[in-house]
Order: sequence, then C-alpha cells, then structure tokens
Amino acid sequence: MRPASSVGSLNSSQKVRKEVRQIKQDLELRSQGALQSTCFFITDLQGSGSKTDSMSFWPSCCRRTCVADQQVKSLSSVLSQYQGFSGEDGGRKNCFGRSGAMLFVRVPVGTLVKEGSEVVADLSQRGQEYIAALGGAGGKGNRFFLANDNRAPVTCTPGEPGQERVLHLELKTVAHAGMVGFPNAGKSSLLRAISNAKPAVASYPFTTLKPHVGIVHYEGHQQVAVADIPGIIRGAHQDKGLGLSFLRHIERCRFLLFIVDLSLPEPWTQVEDLKYELEKYEEGLSERPHVVVANKIDLPQARAHLPQLQDHLGQVIALSAVTGENLEQLLLHLQVLHRAYVEAELKRGSQPLRW
Repeated sequence: MRPASSVGSLNSSQKVRKEVRQIKQDLELRSQGALQSTCFFITDLQGSGSKTDSMSFWPSCCRRTCVADQQVKSLSSVLSQYQGFSGEDGGRKNCFGRSGAMLFVRVPVGTLVKEGSEVVADLSQRGQEYIAALGGAGGKGNRFFLANDNRAPVTCTPGEPGQERVLHLELKTVAHAGMVGFPNAGKSSLLRAISNAKPAVASYPFTTLKPHVGIVHYEGHQQVAVADIPGIIRGAHQDKGLGLSFLRHIERCRFLLFIVDLSLPEPWTQVEDLKYELEKYEEGLSERPHVVVANKIDLPQARAHLPQLQDHLGQVIALSAVTGENLEQLLLHLQVLHRAYVEAELKRGSQPLRW
C-alpha cells in the first residue's frame, strides 16, 4: 500500500493545480472592453476592440459612414445625434471580442458634409460614402501581458474611445436641368406639365420655397431630372429674399432653363438680370449650357412681346405651361442638352448623373 504521507502530498498537489487553473480562468475574465463615445450629428464613435484574452489586438474597422442614397430625398430622416455601439467582451482561450457593428447613415445625393466652415465631403454621386468617425481601438486582455517572469498577469487595459465630431449637413439639389426665373414666371406649372412632379401652384410670389425635382421620361428608358428652383429676385447674390439659399441649388444643375414671363414688358431684361445674379454668386455659372423659355404665350400681350424677345436673344422657346402649347419643342431641346451633357462627361472619363 502507498504510504499515507504520499497520498496526502498527492491530494495537496492536485488541489493546488486546481486552484491555479481557477485563478487563471478568473483572470481571463478581467480584461477590459472598449469605451463608447457619444457624438452630435453624424458620427462613428463606437469603441471597436472589446475585451480580449489574446496576445495582441487588432483595431476594429467599425465606423459610422454617410452614404448617398438615390431613394432618400431629404434630410428629414437624419437624426441630430448618433451614438456608436461598444464592442463585446473577449473570452477564454485567447478569444477576441467582437467588434461593434457598422452604422450607415443614408443621406440624399447632393449632400455636403461640413465641419465648422470646412466642407469635408461632397456626396454628389449615388453610392458615394464618407467615413464620418472611426471607432476606438480595443483594450488588451491579461494574456497580452503574459511573460516568463509573470505567469499569471492581472494587468489589463481599457479600450479607447472612438471619435466624437460635430458635423453639419447641407443639401444641394442634384438634377440635370435647373429652372431659373423670377417669382411667378410659371416654373412650377411648367414642371407639372412635363413631369409627374406636383409642386404647389398659386398666383402669389414665392409659392415654391424648396426645390422640386421632376423626371422627364424618354424612349429607351432615358430619364432627365428637372429641378424647379425657387424664384430668385434682384439682389439675390446678396441674400435678398433668401437668395443664397435658392442659388446654391443651381450649382448642381448641369444645364439651365431660363424661364421668362413673356407677359411682362421688356422680357429680355429678365434673362439679363438672372444671368447677372448667377455670375455674382459664382463666376461662370451663367455660362453653362442653357435655353431661354418664354412662358405664358397663351396671353395676348405675351404674343406681342415675342418678336422683341427674339430680336434681343435669338433662339427662344415660346410655350404655355397652362395650355400645353409648344411643349414638344421644349422636350426635344431638353433631350438635346442632356445628350450633349452625357457625351461631354464620357469624354472626360466621368460617369454622368443617372436617375
């Protein structure tokens, strides 16, 4: 038989080894996870590396990203604050903690992302992304500090906080064609006549306070987006009548339709004043491909002004948005402008705007 002292020594050794294993298991669970931050507006603040038992830790690629989505038409669905998610805890047997999930904030095409007065992203194409904020690196578990002279480390480090940023979003309407004119020139009525858009129409100025985009359909699934820009007034480049708020939408339009109220005396002065305001707002803006559209030809006084307008400006498309007279000519010319734009973009190696 084995001596009693040997049995006692064996049981004592097994008990010690069992206690050591339990201590190690407890230490493995003491790793600290990543911290979580909060940000205002669009952020990507989640801490990425959670608790981990491994020898090393890789920072997570988790982030908050702005994505330009063609289906989103306004910024009304964007929240004022986004808060990231923390990573998960690490586990036993050198297991990494799971990184926090990515969050995509969908915004309309044409959204500007600003930090202070600086534009940090211009999401003018469908599918464009901007990483608004990065997640923080994860912490190191106690196994990271394992060494020959430290077989049971109790040291661990917390994860780092992610970025916290204050960003401002500004939407500039993106369209192929932009209707530019003074209030009550008939822009909204014309957009209703050539597309399925339904902007408000009334007999008083500034009926339209925000741009409306209508889609004109052609054969071969070709689509041309036309924007009804709110009416601008003289002095708009000095922000009279919310001029700057309206003019900024014209920047995104590839070609322009100058809508003239043909019933007013000296209608050619309207085009001159409109071009002046555009040029004062942004140099070269008035020189973009354009066509002059003389609206309200159904009124008697308008027909009397048409020859004078043609003498001053040359080619003019005279029509009536109310009766539909001569709308076909506008649609054909709109298609010509769109084809010229597509060809120019392809020659430059750029992808033309598609709807």
